[in-house]
Amino acid sequence: MDGFHQLTKSQYNMAVKIRLARRGRKKMAIYDVVIADARAPRDGRFIEKIGSYNPNTDPASININNDRALKWLMNGAQPTDTVKAMLSYRGVMLKKHLQIGVVKGAITQEQADEKFQAWMDGKEKTISEKVEKIQSAKDSVKKTALEAETAKNQARLDAIKEREDAAKAVADAEAKAAEAAAAPKAPEPEAVEEAPEATEAPVAEAPAEGEAPAADDKAPEDKA
Repeated sequence: MDGFHQLTKSQYNMAVKIRLARRGRKKMAIYDVVIADARAPRDGRFIEKIGSYNPNTDPASININNDRALKWLMNGAQPTDTVKAMLSYRGVMLKKHLQIGVVKGAITQEQADEKFQAWMDGKEKTISEKVEKIQSAKDSVKKTALEAETAKNQARLDAIKEREDAAKAVADAEAKAAEAAAAPKAPEPEAVEEAPEATEAPVAEAPAEGEAPAADDKAPEDKA
């Protein structure tokens, strides 16, 4: 036993396909990677399931048992175009090519394994960089959307505040006008008639000492 699936005689004689079998909800379909008789209905019975494919993730999720897929390829199974692209992405087609070289004696198994491992290391690095790039792009889009939403909300708040300030100014002006209209008016001052100034009578100056009284002054008459 080499650990691989042992094919029956009838399976060797049939045309075997590696293809996708659909399952899952409408518009959210996921697929099984199956080994099936080429004559069987597309989503009908299959011989073996060797993986799954989910196109709804970013990047798409591909899970395949590489050893099982390689065994079926080496035994003549033909992948559909979609599955072949998936197997190439996972390195299974490269491993098949290297294994054929080993069978023909062109390279040793150790050399084939080293070449495949070198390819896998580069592939993992590429995938990691792609995932990081996708995540960075998502973060950038999310940040831009958040900034736009923040600016929109701030503009809305500014407009509301501007309307409130305008309404407050109008209300203050109306209150001041109403207060001024309700305040009692001070009476106007009445005209007061001024009394004439009193004139003082002239006061006769007394004669200085040793001076005779003025001529106008009459001496009192002596009575006999």
